[in-house]
Amino acid sequence: MLTALAVSALLVIGSLFSVLAALGLLRFPDLYTRMHAASKAGTIGSGLLLLAAGIHAMDIAILLRALAGFAFFVLTAPLSAHLLAKAAHQAGYRLTNLSVTDQMPQAGPKSGNI
Repeated sequence: MLTALAVSALLVIGSLFSVLAALGLLRFPDLYTRMHAASKAGTIGSGLLLLAAGIHAMDIAILLRALAGFAFFVLTAPLSAHLLAKAAHQAGYRLTNLSVTDQMPQAGPKSGNI
């Protein structure tokens, strides 16, 4: 009974985070805020759903794989979103007018020295 309650709670909370990430992708005004929603809320949502699947399996090997997958999500999704946002900024994608400040320095002209 306790396992079923834990799995149910993780499924509901993970689903809510996933829905919030999807809504953020639809509603936020620019590339950077959309990427933030997808990386933060999407990571937590998918990680909690994976954890719920690992607990529901009632097998320690599957639970350890689920925990490893959760750790992989938490370590890689925000890092890749940061690198994609940095590349988008360098490519010239601007923030929306609703953003207060742009703290990234603009890329200057590149020198031919490699």
